[in-house]
Amino acid sequence: MQGEASRSLPCSLEAPLSVFWSSGPGRLWLESNYPPGSPGCCTTATLTFCLLCLQLAMAKRLPARRLDGIDHNPWVEFGKLASEADVVNLGQGFPDFPPPDFAVEAFQHAVSRDFMLNQYTKAFGYPPLTKILASFFGKFLGQVIDPLKNVLVTVGAYGALFTAFQALVDVGDEVIIIEPFFDCYEPMTLMAGGRPVFVSLKPCPTQDGELDSSSNWQLDPTELASKFTSRTKALILNTPNNPLGKVFSRAELELVASLCQQHDVVCITDEVYQWLVYDGYQHISIASLPGMWERTLTVGSAGKTFSVTGWKVGWVLGPDSLLKHLRTVHQNSVYHCPTQGQAAVAQCFEQEQMLFGQPSSYFAQLPQAIQHNRDHMIRSLQSVGLRPVIPQGSYFLITDISDFKSKMPDLPGAADEPYDRRFVKWMIKNKGLVAIPVSVFYSVPHRKLFDHYIRFCFMKDESTLQAMDQKLQMWKDELRP
Repeated sequence: MQGEASRSLPCSLEAPLSVFWSSGPGRLWLESNYPPGSPGCCTTATLTFCLLCLQLAMAKRLPARRLDGIDHNPWVEFGKLASEADVVNLGQGFPDFPPPDFAVEAFQHAVSRDFMLNQYTKAFGYPPLTKILASFFGKFLGQVIDPLKNVLVTVGAYGALFTAFQALVDVGDEVIIIEPFFDCYEPMTLMAGGRPVFVSLKPCPTQDGELDSSSNWQLDPTELASKFTSRTKALILNTPNNPLGKVFSRAELELVASLCQQHDVVCITDEVYQWLVYDGYQHISIASLPGMWERTLTVGSAGKTFSVTGWKVGWVLGPDSLLKHLRTVHQNSVYHCPTQGQAAVAQCFEQEQMLFGQPSSYFAQLPQAIQHNRDHMIRSLQSVGLRPVIPQGSYFLITDISDFKSKMPDLPGAADEPYDRRFVKWMIKNKGLVAIPVSVFYSVPHRKLFDHYIRFCFMKDESTLQAMDQKLQMWKDELRP
């Protein structure tokens, strides 16, 4: 089959070129209306160039534009570096110790006893799970939660966040993101067509010799208020914060709540680390504040709650007026989450509901054990001249590397590469320790302002921390005069 296509080609000919498609895939040729050798005839080189231009003009763009600029992922990059060397991996946030026995038994029960758990369940959540989530969290949020209308089970907290952004953020909408932020918030905003608007937590000065604390990192109320406009659709809050470990105080949450209410803005609150809070601090859900349930989506994670990050069971709680839009996205994307994982998580929550507030509760035991790990890591990092920022919660702490930045300013790397990225690559290669550069948790304009911090994960087994100690001791010996 042959046919002509009319295209404007960058050719010197005044006469038209005929473009013919052959029946073979991808085969076409050009034919001049001038005889060979005449003054107007194209040379072979010119025809070839015209052909390439035509192919480029007719080629379809393969990737969707929503993917522009978000193809890079720090976990892939630094995970690859960690796999190429003999290292102690304190980068990615997951436990390297077993889950509690009751969680393992719950999963074994789910996969071995009721054969119907191998089949579909309700699209928006396995009924025993949505029921226990409604009962359990209703007490904390001061709400009567309807399991059918106010709970959505998702593929991890990641899935809850993605579903929320896709359901609520439209082209041109602004989303306020508090820095440092978990890195998926920005690309999820962009994929939905929204515009990220950033506001930074800023550290307050400390006394000489005193360690900084995540509680010292504060929002400027005036700056935060200035970020709200008529186009602001949502604000995303993360408490306890990753990577900083900050637990937002009631006063800070009341500031955020008042601005959200004043400007009719939805609050998406990522609270996956809510049970990992230290030193007597208290986690407060912003949805529990007056007037906030109606405009808040609260995201949780079984992975962080029961130390089973691979189960990928998450949820989002909120009013039906918001959740009905998330259900629309959910039913037209994943539709349904694995039944057996949901059944296991339901059983875990049923046990914790009976034990809650008692010393034997996992939610009481886990933070005590992990605070011990945190303190161990703080002492070890201090021994080599690193200055940890004491976290109030989460799996992580960040540590100040300013002293190394002044002593070793010229580490290998691209001239425009933030210092913390170069430092982490150097540390992986030369010290056998993996961390994550904190600049990846900031917007591009702010990365150079905070490129003197790196993030470590202390949600690790005692043997991992001892291996860290050995690496740091070798480092310490090298630093001695």
